[in-house]
Amino acid sequence: QVQLVESGGGLVQAGGSLRLSCAASGRTASSYAMGWFRQAPGKEREFVAAISWSGASTYYADSVKGRFTISRDNAKNTVYVQMNSLKPEDTAVYYCAATLRPIGSYYYQYDYWGQGTQVTVSS
Repeated sequence: QVQLVESGGGLVQAGGSLRLSCAASGRTASSYAMGWFRQAPGKEREFVAAISWSGASTYYADSVKGRFTISRDNAKNTVYVQMNSLKPEDTAVYYCAATLRPIGSYYYQYDYWGQGTQVTVSS
């Protein structure tokens, strides 16, 4: 089992940047593929990015490709998403998730979830 805690959210102007972190605890935390999802008010949770347990494979939603970068530091059991060129439509609660399955873009592929961190992008 793994516990996930997100941090780094906040308020930023359009065009700005934020880096979210997800700290994982548990003996085998580095064995999990990790994903970031987001949910805006009144909308379904949507996939943002994912990274394999080794960091060798990454996968992005088209809406963030070229602007967001996912990475991980297994020595620190932490996954990051660097978000650049933020847009108002990026406003959402961002969640990290973990799975022992191969990385994927569907929420049901992930078994463990954090509580989320709010990102608000003002225009």
